[in-house]
Amino acid sequence: MENNQNQTSSNNSKSERKLLTGMFITPESTAKAYHTLHERGYTKDDINLVMSDETRKKHYSGDMEKTEVGSQAAEDAGKGSLIGGTIGAIVGAIAAIGTSLILPGLGLVVAGPIAAGLAGVGAGGITGGVIGALVGSGIPEDRAKKYESGIKEGHVVMGVHPRNDEDADYFENKWKEHNGQEIHR
Repeated sequence: MENNQNQTSSNNSKSERKLLTGMFITPESTAKAYHTLHERGYTKDDINLVMSDETRKKHYSGDMEKTEVGSQAAEDAGKGSLIGGTIGAIVGAIAAIGTSLILPGLGLVVAGPIAAGLAGVGAGGITGGVIGALVGSGIPEDRAKKYESGIKEGHVVMGVHPRNDEDADYFENKWKEHNGQEIHR
């Protein structure tokens, strides 16, 4: 079960490490899960968050600066999206999330490293909706469908590339303690 190569892979690229993902139902469970990542030295630049824009507005609005890269993000293939400087605070535990991408045609907010990747391919590259955005970030399609349902119900999907197996095990256990669902790596 343990992969010795990953155990010492703190210098390996993120693409060489498996993405650990989980879904969180409440803002409190999301904040606690985020905090476990922060406690082990992971930053906003390491952590991916996916939620509906409605969930962001309801629970995480805070001060969100938006920079318009293009005016028809979801309509014009490969053109623009809204990129936010921050998503805001997640119940006090998350002070700020770096790059975020708002996909108005999809009603989706993506924050973290995958936001930059999705912005790079443009809206035309993720026209498959929520599932397309999740699969595009490396999540298998069957899991993406489960996450899509949760996102539509107001849940938050969180993902990170753990630096080693010890971190992956720790996060998996802590996320379960914090009522995470559909936790996979």
